[in-house]
Amino acid sequence: MKSQEKTFYIETFGCQMNAHDSEKVIGTLEHEGYRQVETEEEAGLILYNTCSIRDKAEQKVFHRLNDYKKLHKAGKRFGVLGCVAQQEGEKIFERAPYVSLVSGSASYRKLPEMLARLEAGETRITGLDDRQTEETFETEFTARQNPYRGYITIIEGCDKFCAYCVVPYTRGKERSRTSASVLEEARRIADLGYTEIQLLGQNVNSYKDPEGKLSFAELLAAVGQVSGIRRVRFTTSHPRDFTKDIVEAIDAYPTLCDHVHLPVQSGSTRVLKAMAREYTRDWYLERIAWIKSAKRKISLSTDIIVGFPGETADEFIETMDLLAEVQYDCVFGFKYSPRPNTPALVMIDSIPEAEKSHRLQVLLERQREIQRSNYANHLGEILEVMVEGQNPARGQIAGRSSQNKAVNFTTTSPIAPAPGSYMPVRIIATHPNSLVGEAV
Repeated sequence: MKSQEKTFYIETFGCQMNAHDSEKVIGTLEHEGYRQVETEEEAGLILYNTCSIRDKAEQKVFHRLNDYKKLHKAGKRFGVLGCVAQQEGEKIFERAPYVSLVSGSASYRKLPEMLARLEAGETRITGLDDRQTEETFETEFTARQNPYRGYITIIEGCDKFCAYCVVPYTRGKERSRTSASVLEEARRIADLGYTEIQLLGQNVNSYKDPEGKLSFAELLAAVGQVSGIRRVRFTTSHPRDFTKDIVEAIDAYPTLCDHVHLPVQSGSTRVLKAMAREYTRDWYLERIAWIKSAKRKISLSTDIIVGFPGETADEFIETMDLLAEVQYDCVFGFKYSPRPNTPALVMIDSIPEAEKSHRLQVLLERQREIQRSNYANHLGEILEVMVEGQNPARGQIAGRSSQNKAVNFTTTSPIAPAPGSYMPVRIIATHPNSLVGEAV
């Protein structure tokens, strides 16, 4: 590619980890002299940062590649990044011969070298580290795309090997950054004017400081004490590594948001064992009890899979009972779907798709009623809301509370508040998924 053609387009599929990976990829590309453009047609290099956590993720990627393969004739180059790249590997070249670059997330640190090879005319470049890599992707060139929240990945990879999940195979083993490097990045983010930081990891609370200086809870507290930072969030936690000192840190430092996302996946101990989650229902509920006994009221959210192979009607009811007991503020519910290379593939998936859909519908309807009740408790309260944007059609400002609840509010000010600013808002109406208020 000639220097004047060093433009790129990137599309990101999937989770916040992927979105933040793309921020780092964009920063790296820009440092190497590339300019980001808004459409595939404008770009010399077209990148898809992919996710394979859900069913049919690979098909979506290949459909997208097929939609734009005609651009290859115009001299454009294609790259597939992320989890599908790591999962499918060099098979991508066979299915889509016009792809020139395939790189898993564990190999992003090699991007400058891979880009140089691409510019030299190579047409089959791979970055596919195995699970043994100790490296993390740290860069000073992160191009932060979010105007109000700064993301920091503190741990990459996963060693949990849940029966249904591809992440350990696509993201590599768990490897943590030093607490010193995390705190240095937090200070850089604060210097850029960000007041909210979100710490990321496939299992963020499995963090182990390579230098042995700080535990995860101590790192949370340290980030919360960085000058200029008003809110610290973290996701996603794993129940196996959720310790009481995390709750104690949230109690002790007001900058740590009063929200915990703790995926349970099932309310049945037998199903949890089949899932290889390595905790029981009682173990999980003990951690919920820690959270509920905090001095601050901590909002809870979770992930649940229905229809896992062998899940009986009674075991599904156990999950429904857990829902009633915990009273989550938000549930992300999914039907089980088989994923490549996972242990659950050898299990007999005998639950009909219609039954999975029915169970999911029942779960989400019950959760909606729980949320309707939970959110109604905020009526009349004054909450500090961080502004995230505007909803001109409704004449409202969109924001989020410390508990990670969406708040849409009006203001009498003729000047709309800027994203990232904070406002006290009195809640005047509630819905199952959001709060409505007016600026005080």
